[in-house]
Amino acid sequence: MRYFSDSGGGATAPVIDPGVWTAILTWLGEAGVNLLKIAGIIVGAFIVSWVLRLVIRRIVNRIVSGAKSKANVDDTQALERSPLAAMRLVQRTRTLGSILQNIVNVAIVTIAILLTFNVLAPSALGSFALLSAAIGAGLGFGAQNIVKDVLNGIFIVAEDQVGIGDVVDLGLATGIVEYVSVRITHVRDVNGTLWYVRHGEITRIGNMSQGWSRVIIDLALPVDVEIDQVEKTMLATAKNLAKDPKWRTRVIEQPEVWGLESITGDALVIRLVMKTRANAKDDVARELRMRLKRAMDEMGVTLPSMNTVVLAGLEGAQRVRGANPPRTRPTPVATADGKGIWKPKRGGKAAPAPTASGGADAATSPDGSTMTPKKTDEESS
Repeated sequence: MRYFSDSGGGATAPVIDPGVWTAILTWLGEAGVNLLKIAGIIVGAFIVSWVLRLVIRRIVNRIVSGAKSKANVDDTQALERSPLAAMRLVQRTRTLGSILQNIVNVAIVTIAILLTFNVLAPSALGSFALLSAAIGAGLGFGAQNIVKDVLNGIFIVAEDQVGIGDVVDLGLATGIVEYVSVRITHVRDVNGTLWYVRHGEITRIGNMSQGWSRVIIDLALPVDVEIDQVEKTMLATAKNLAKDPKWRTRVIEQPEVWGLESITGDALVIRLVMKTRANAKDDVARELRMRLKRAMDEMGVTLPSMNTVVLAGLEGAQRVRGANPPRTRPTPVATADGKGIWKPKRGGKAAPAPTASGGADAATSPDGSTMTPKKTDEESS
């Protein structure tokens, strides 16, 4: 800006340099372009997020609708009451769909922020990258357990290791699964306690509701019982249970008698097995025990009382392989001067019989071997 005065010495009037206007117009033009770019980035992020979430939602709905149509039901609750395994597919699909939507949202927001910084301050993007790396490292150390829980949860859900309604053994808790998320699983045990198990703490999963189960009945009988007759009766009782209209839908294969499992001085144990549906194992086992008890009563067989002996302390430790106390060799005794020590004769030759004169020079060890004293230097000379 420059100032000019008239020739009469009057007031001066400011005159704006044309270069200033040019700079202002240039800055406004660049700012407008940047704002348009940022608006385009935001709008594009919303569009991409909407499209991806729509695709994920359509895939999830198609899978859920297909499962419902196969089950011939109208709602998910009816599908849950049906005996089909498609409910697990619905749960897993919905969980994975929510996970994918969250991943898409986080990824799009992160990319949009980076592009916005690149438009506003391209030179500061490198510093921002270093700052984000430092923040990520701090979060990695502070929230590594959360990251571990989420990663394990994704694999647990994707691989269908557990599902709502499954009876599972997670090591930390055993019971029925009531809720499964990406980070945590709710398990209700037999006492009614609700356990919150983080996926990062799970190292093994025992699922007792997938596939099939096996009922194993070990029946203790008196030692004087007729084993063949008892096995035939047990097998016939189990087959009658498998043919019963109430129970035949829960039994997968015909029962089998695996024979004599153990023998003690008081009882014989015969094992009977039956393969059932996973969730019907306990019910079938209770009914089978009741029928076996009635069958044994009809045969006049009195079931013996079983006593369990629990060994503890050294007595129990000696019966565990690898826990026996070590056997040490006897400590050698030093020979006194002028005196010999007894040593057993080794070899295949028999020891000579002691004579009358040399009877004192020979002796018999406690184990029956002949032992002779070692002579000193004075006796040999």
